[in-house]
Amino acid sequence: MLKNISEYQMSLDLRHSKSYIHSISSGRALPSMSEFISICEYLGITPKEFFDDENSNPMLHGDIIDALNEISDSDAELVLALVKKLK
Repeated sequence: MLKNISEYQMSLDLRHSKSYIHSISSGRALPSMSEFISICEYLGITPKEFFDDENSNPMLHGDIIDALNEISDSDAELVLALVKKLK
């Protein structure tokens, strides 16, 4: 839902039948491990993030981490101080 992509479109993007993702989300089928990894890659999340019930927006968290990896340590410390202040 966060990616604003339908189950139908996701199924086609992953090169499956149009009902593939719906059958998984409805509990009628389970993906293979390789398909699960493909689904996670498609969503831009790790398998750990997929199962993390406490993280309501893993894509956003991933984007934040990617951005943090690109800044200096001193800037990262400023971001950490800001986050702690916002808590």
